[in-house]
Amino acid sequence: MLADNPIIGFITTTDADRARSFYVDTLKLQFVEDDQFAIVVRTRGSAIRIARTASFTPAQHTVLGWEVQDIATSVRELTEAGVAFLRYSFLQQDDHGIWNSPSGARVAWFNDPDGNVLSLSQH
Repeated sequence: MLADNPIIGFITTTDADRARSFYVDTLKLQFVEDDQFAIVVRTRGSAIRIARTASFTPAQHTVLGWEVQDIATSVRELTEAGVAFLRYSFLQQDDHGIWNSPSGARVAWFNDPDGNVLSLSQH
């Protein structure tokens, strides 16, 4: 029933200005609106609502990710834009933080300014 409809992702922030700068200026997502409740950005037809909150504890797992065509290029471009990719001691990652999963997918993780874990994957 919902498979043909775009999704809306939700991210939480305690600093809306910093989050807007990261998602719009650094990640280059399309800005849609900014109101008292959330900043809305768009990525390939789907919306992400970056909800304002006074406080929260970010999850320690991935909360949002993008499937990319060329993960090495995407990681390089984001690194050049100031994004730091995460390293996990329990995974074998290459020099750029990319992990080759047993299924053949390649994955890299990074945090937004609030500590939300985001990912890139190439399948």
